[in-house]
Amino acid sequence: MKTEVDSSWVDLEAADGSRFSGFLARPSAPGSYPGILVFMEAFGVNRHIRNVTERIAGEGYRALAPDLYHRSAPRWEGSYEDFSQALVHLRQVTVEHLSADVQGGYRWLSASGGGQAVGAVGFCFGGRVAFLSSTVAPLRAACSFYGGGIAPELLDRAKDVSAPLLLFWGGRDQHIPPEQTRATSDALRAAGKSFIEVTFSEAGHGFFCEERGSYNPEAARMSWPLLLEFFGHHLR
Repeated sequence: MKTEVDSSWVDLEAADGSRFSGFLARPSAPGSYPGILVFMEAFGVNRHIRNVTERIAGEGYRALAPDLYHRSAPRWEGSYEDFSQALVHLRQVTVEHLSADVQGGYRWLSASGGGQAVGAVGFCFGGRVAFLSSTVAPLRAACSFYGGGIAPELLDRAKDVSAPLLLFWGGRDQHIPPEQTRATSDALRAAGKSFIEVTFSEAGHGFFCEERGSYNPEAARMSWPLLLEFFGHHLR
């Protein structure tokens, strides 16, 4: 049975001192709950990401989706039909910016959570951020859905991964070729890191998002309980 949730925007401070906001959802009932950072796609903290954040909260977590475009376009939401607009903002984001934002979001959840564990999940661009987050914050678990740009850009950070990882890929993803997924798993394996890798052979990029043409109901339905089991094991 899902719990009732409350949601609102909250003020955050990045590790570099930048002020920004994040969309917070948490169970309505008083209590101490584990935290999960929810990292957006390239299209901002849009309706889909807010819905996912509330859905996670309904499972008994404090879920926080930081606005990762706050330096160029605070709370911007793009169209899935026009990636060129998203690319304008995506190109202005640096690893240093993302690291500072991740640390700010982690600190907020940690400070407000009464010592509860914190994990992360991200989608598309956010999947890459989820991988990065496991190298710059003391997370207990991190999950990446079709994280574009992990390979080759972040593979030199595999040695710094500090949390178990769950990696979801689409076998028909036209944006992340098989050699990149193999390179990611090879780097993690070589670094001796704990990870689980799941590939849905018939799914494409963005398969979890019901608002995209690439939505794959079967892959979305099957990945959700795996995600919950992963977080339940590591965060509770």
